[in-house]
This record gives sequence, structure tokens and C-alpha cells, in this order.
Amino acid sequence: MKQVTIIGFGRFGRTLYRLLKDDFDVVVYSRHGIKDKSSVKLAKSTKVTSNLDAAYKSDVIFYAVPISEFEAVIAGQSKYFEPRHVLIDVLSVKMWPAKVLKKYLSGSQTQALLTHPMFGPDSSQSGFEGLPVIVDSSLAKAGTYGFWKDYFVSKKLRVIEMTAEEHDKLAANSQGLTHFLGRLLDEYGLEDTPIDTLGTQKLLDIKRQTSSDSWQLFNDLQHYNPYTKKMRLKLGDAYDKIYNKLLPEQVDADHLTIGIQGGRGSFNEEAVMYWLKRSGTPNYKIKYLYTTEHVLAELHSGEIDRGQFAIHNSVGGIVDESITAIAKYKFTIKEEFAVKIAHALMIRSDASYSEITTIMSHPQVFAQCKRTLPEKYPHLKLTSGEGELIDHANVAKQMAAGKLPKNVATMGSKVLAELYGLKVVEDNLQDAQENYTSFLVVSR
Repeated sequence: MKQVTIIGFGRFGRTLYRLLKDDFDVVVYSRHGIKDKSSVKLAKSTKVTSNLDAAYKSDVIFYAVPISEFEAVIAGQSKYFEPRHVLIDVLSVKMWPAKVLKKYLSGSQTQALLTHPMFGPDSSQSGFEGLPVIVDSSLAKAGTYGFWKDYFVSKKLRVIEMTAEEHDKLAANSQGLTHFLGRLLDEYGLEDTPIDTLGTQKLLDIKRQTSSDSWQLFNDLQHYNPYTKKMRLKLGDAYDKIYNKLLPEQVDADHLTIGIQGGRGSFNEEAVMYWLKRSGTPNYKIKYLYTTEHVLAELHSGEIDRGQFAIHNSVGGIVDESITAIAKYKFTIKEEFAVKIAHALMIRSDASYSEITTIMSHPQVFAQCKRTLPEKYPHLKLTSGEGELIDHANVAKQMAAGKLPKNVATMGSKVLAELYGLKVVEDNLQDAQENYTSFLVVSR
């Protein structure tokens, strides 16, 4: 067994070459040759080839290829397999190559050995002594397995024998977790500072080490190990738990702070007053946040204790604004209830109806009046404001302050007319007299 072949000569292929080159004649198979030879010093006995016939003249074939490409490589090269061959994978996951090799070697006398050298180009720069390598005999004969186990020991590697499944379970919570955290720190933008502690320097080392590997390797580690998904979910739950522990039980010890989707005079205000009375909450503060996005963002950041927003109307259906926002946040539903809704058309006190060209209100208002408005006011343009102006109560407030043109009217509760000195053109414009909107009260 004087000659071995390495299929694939990327970062780890070159590391594997440094491990083997002093003990074997090595054939390096690379489809496009080796363009940059400066990063590795090749021995005189080393042969570089792009010819698979030449590559498979060796009895032992190491596969240092991307995890996601492993099956395609094995399938494409299986016609070269002979009984004399021993196939050795060095992938960072083990159940996947075990499955692939079993599939393509079924009924064959070709042997296969599973390994995972748990080191890389960076960690092995100063040598291999003490570095771990996982081995699983898989489809190898006892003599073959014994030879390679003894060889790794002779190189002073720390040999750990375990099954492919056991490896993947442990690797998900070690290598998989480390690579995920490293990428997370990179995405976060962690950088050196003049006051870095030893712990911070170690975090920076993890970021640099994991981010120097290809995104393909990271992606493959996370998708070809069946246990990494559970790791990521567990990590997310742990993050939420720690994050929430840092938030106050109550923003103001003397008052329950509740943020609502609308402004003063909105149906949301009417709904929250109904809920506060029904729940028997004596001390409270209301924050007028105008949009569901603002409500859930402030709930998430600990600025409010409860949030309230509309979710559905018996005529208009789902409140799209709320559905879009709730997809981004986690929260607990404390209560759902419905309030009867009536819509009035209102204009500025200094405007006349003949001047009105546009009604600006929430999309749900128009959805609840989609038959009535075209019948009674077909000449008026219907529009919804941007940002906080999506809330009709805020539109009414801006109308009264003269911040919107006189030709703009709004629709909502007639309470707004009393609150902001607007003139009611007509009330009860909703299509159904039994018009109910459902609201959610939520907490972190």
C-alpha cells in the first residue's frame, strides 16, 4: 500500500496531503489541475492528474470533496471501483457518506472506511499531534480498519472510534454549533476593539476560523447532518429565554403599559377601553402606536407590557397589515374579542363637501364599505396613507392640524369628529350593520 489518491484538492485536500505525503506516494486528482501551488509544497513523488484512470491505479482513494457533491462523485466514478480498492471519506458528517457508500457498493467487494479528521488547515498548521480523528469501520475488513487505525495513531492523532450516528449526534452540538455561532458573529459584524477581553478574542478566533471556510461547507454541515436542525432550534429557544429574562416584568411598576395599533379616537382605542374594563385593569397607560408593526416591535423590545391590534373583520376579512407584522415576531395571545364597528365619512371643519376629491383611511375601512362607497361616493378616490398615516385616527389628527389638504376626507369612528372638530358627512357607511372586528391582546 505505497500509493494513495486524494480526490479533491481544496483546503482540506491539501491538509490531508500534508498528513500523508511523508508515508505514501500520493496521486492528486483535480479536474482542472492545481493552479495555485504556492499554498502547498508537493513532493517529487507526487503526481497530479485530471485523469480518473490514473487516479484509480491506487488501491486507496481518499475523498476530500464537498459534502453535497459526494454522492455525485461516487456515482460518477463507481465504474472504476474494483475489489482491491479501499474508499475512505473525510467528510464532516458521517451518516450521509455511510448511506451513499452502502448504496453504491452493495454487492461489491470494494471496501469503505468512514473517517472524520476533526481539524482543518488552520488548527493543523503546527502539526497533527493530539488532534482528534473519528473512525468507523463501516464496510472495511478488520485488517484494513486495523491498518488505518494504527496509521493514524502513528501520526500521533487522537483516534476516537464511534458509529456514524453517534458521531453526527455529537458533532451537531460541537462542530455544527461552533460553525453556526461563528457565522452568526460574522453576520453580527464582530470586530476587534482596543478593550477586548480574552473571551472576546476567543470569539473573534471562532468567527475568523469558521468564516474562512466556504459557505458551501457551512451549508452542507447544517443540512447533511440530521441532528443540526434540532441544535439550531434549541439554540433559538435558548436565545429567546435569555433575551426575555433581561426584559422587565412590567415597564412601569404602577401601571400596565399597553400599546395599540391606532391613535386617539380609533377603533383600537375603543376596543382597548372595552378590554381594560372587562379585564378589571385599574391602572394603565395607553401608547398610541398606529401600526401593528410598531406594536409588536415595542413589545419585543420591552417598551410595552401588552399589545393590541385588529386581526379580522366579519366583512373585510383578514387585516393584511397585522398578518404581515405577526410573521416577524413571537408573542403570546392573551385574549381575542370582537367589537362592533360603524364608519362615518368626515371632512375638515373649514372644508365643504364639494371640495372633497379623496378619502384617506385604513384599507380595512374600505374593505368593510366596498359596496356602499361606490354607490354613494363613486367620484371620490380611495387611498391609504404611508407609515403611521395608515391609521385613520392619525389621518383625522393631521387633517385637523391642517397638515393634509382640504380636499382630503377620512373615514372611521364618529368619535374622531368630536375629538378633532371634524364635520360628519354621513355615518353608518359599512356594508353590514352587524359589522364586527376581532382584536388580539398579546404579551411577550
